[in-house]
Amino acid sequence: MWKGKAGALLRVWGLWPAGVPRRRLLSCDAASQAGNSSPRCWNCGSPGGPGQGDRFFCLQCRALQPPDPTRDYFSLMDCNRSFRVDTTKLQHRYQQLQRLVHPDFFSQRSQTEKEFSEKHSTLVNDAYKTLLAPLSRGLYLLKLHGIQISEGTDYEMDRQFLMEIMEINEKLAEAQSEAAMKEIESIVRAKQKECTDNVSRAFEQDDFEGAKEILTKMRYFSNVEEKIKLKKFSL
Repeated sequence: MWKGKAGALLRVWGLWPAGVPRRRLLSCDAASQAGNSSPRCWNCGSPGGPGQGDRFFCLQCRALQPPDPTRDYFSLMDCNRSFRVDTTKLQHRYQQLQRLVHPDFFSQRSQTEKEFSEKHSTLVNDAYKTLLAPLSRGLYLLKLHGIQISEGTDYEMDRQFLMEIMEINEKLAEAQSEAAMKEIESIVRAKQKECTDNVSRAFEQDDFEGAKEILTKMRYFSNVEEKIKLKKFSL
């Protein structure tokens, strides 16, 4: 009986529209938990604060929000979670984000926003560099699938491949001319191109173990590339 009277009173007061099914009212604790489930702005307390998607600023007070810790690099840089990445689009996205969050644009803002802008800018830089290079992109993609390649491990590399790396290193150590260096550089570049194509196919087929092996080879060739750069300075 009381429920019927309460419903009538609510309709009279305009709090319960006619024709809308009545629902059990939330307790104070339940209502509080429901309100706390959505992120709120650190500055004004309005809901929808810390940016989800591309919401970097509070919609109410326009204060810069902290980075979303659940967002991965692919989402941040507006790329599909795939080994194939449009690097031109990636660069445009990088420039767009830095125009939004770079610390230079927050010199007159609060200390909190200055700190958030530095975190955002660093995160954007890291995401851009990681996704730009095939090796780091592949390693990051593996990491998102729960697979990591520890530094300094040979990952049970086949003997033939290790002998190939040794021969390239020996040629590099013996190289005394720019022509010899260019020849080695060309060989390593071709090897990296072949590995990049192979690892792309491996990811497309969800062959993560195969991708792991190829990326390990790419890391060896990347080390050789660094040695080539150092050797060039000494010629």
